[in-house]
Amino acid sequence: MSKLPKSHKFIDLSDYGRPAARIIANSLKETSITPVQVTVWFIISGLISIACMLYNYYWAAAFFLILKSVLDAADGELARVKKTPSYTGRYFDSVADIILNFFIFLTLWHITDSSLIYTFLAFLGIQLQGTLYNYYYVILRNKFNGDTTSRIFEDKTPIALNGEKQHNVNILFMLYKILYGVFDKTIYFLDKKAIESKPFHNWFMTAVSTFGLGFQLLIVAIMLVLGWKEFIIPFFIGFSAMIFIFIGIRKVF
Repeated sequence: MSKLPKSHKFIDLSDYGRPAARIIANSLKETSITPVQVTVWFIISGLISIACMLYNYYWAAAFFLILKSVLDAADGELARVKKTPSYTGRYFDSVADIILNFFIFLTLWHITDSSLIYTFLAFLGIQLQGTLYNYYYVILRNKFNGDTTSRIFEDKTPIALNGEKQHNVNILFMLYKILYGVFDKTIYFLDKKAIESKPFHNWFMTAVSTFGLGFQLLIVAIMLVLGWKEFIIPFFIGFSAMIFIFIGIRKVF
């Protein structure tokens, strides 16, 4: 199932791993492997990337960061081809992402001797960037009856879908709210009326997709192999200024 109708599909720069993710998902369709297990695979890939960064294997680190992005798309693709959407998978994916992001940036701080304060600001920046992209994307998906496992307002615990346990949904939703709540509220405060707007232009969504986690990890990977590791943290701090630019463009158009 596509997340959007054809007329509103846009070039998602953060979703470069989707073709490979579909191949993986289709190859696993008739197996007993679940989407949650694929999520565990991307966690392992992210941890291997962190280990490679710590030992200065930057090409390997870049490879596993990109593999992590591919597997991050593959778990959702597998849920779609198996027709087993779940809130367990949705929240487990998100919780894993933010924890891995935190340790990736902590590792960058360690290998570059950057300021811990700047590292924390960069981490906050990438989370706000990703939240803005997801906010606009989920609004668009909900307008056209697309994939609604992700909700515009994550304000109450959802009812478990067929095949999952409510207990698991409750725990993962609580973790999601703890880890993402402040970012969701901040972005909503900055652009409350986005939900009332006309459907976003495809070119606009393509531009905002540079805030997607896949694109962020691609930037980290490229800067690592180019020997620019010292500039990764400053880059994401500066790039966070685009949050206000994109919100301004959204309000104008």
